[in-house]
Amino acid sequence: MKAVILAGGLGTRISEETHLKPKPMIEIGGKPILWHIMKHYSAHGVNEFIICCGYKGYVIKEYFANYFLHMSDVTFDMSTNEMQVHHHAAEPWKVTLLNTGEHTLTGGRLKYAKEFLKDEDAFCFTYGDGLSDVNIRELIAFHLQHKKRATVTAVQPPGRYGALTCDGNQVKGFTEKPRGDGGMINGGFFVLSPNCLDLIDSDQTSWEDQPLKVLAESNQLMAFEHHGFWQPMDTLRDKTQLEALWASGEAPWKTWQ
Repeated sequence: MKAVILAGGLGTRISEETHLKPKPMIEIGGKPILWHIMKHYSAHGVNEFIICCGYKGYVIKEYFANYFLHMSDVTFDMSTNEMQVHHHAAEPWKVTLLNTGEHTLTGGRLKYAKEFLKDEDAFCFTYGDGLSDVNIRELIAFHLQHKKRATVTAVQPPGRYGALTCDGNQVKGFTEKPRGDGGMINGGFFVLSPNCLDLIDSDQTSWEDQPLKVLAESNQLMAFEHHGFWQPMDTLRDKTQLEALWASGEAPWKTWQ
């Protein structure tokens, strides 16, 4: 199965990093967050990717163009202009990079992948700025079992602040960053039938607006509930938290060996 990843947004809320690179290329533990997402899919058997580029898309292209070199031990003989590869650890990935425009909305970017999905029964789809330990194999199996057009992973957003537990005015305890109010939100990590792309009108169509509403109203959208780790990287604060988790050696989204 193929996975489509949106990687073209401007990332204005983390402009400290995105003035130099697209948001999915911001590094966690020395690797782009896009790499972490792809490694997670790959751990579940998904190794063919379609990446929808936009803002500074050339940075993503250059990264994958030189990926083999980045991951290998090499010797350069300048006198003969030769390169010898000693050891390599490249991934078993097939990666297609699409130019989808700097100002295209999420649905418009997705529609650019239509030509590469026409022979698929279903495909995975997610955003290039969120990490999770969602079980992709179980997600795909859930989608194939219910036979509807679309599946969205439903998650509870992480709390932003700690919460006080009080008895009247007496503080009894403190909970560090509890989950939200119990409501589930769109956590990305979709599985879709290719005919879902027919609901996207133009480059200025937001996937989260009309297409998802039509799918829901026609009873063609199912929710795969995920109660494990899920964290978007919207701000520098989020990046710092993800970096700390990776540095601890206990990053929940690291599902690969």
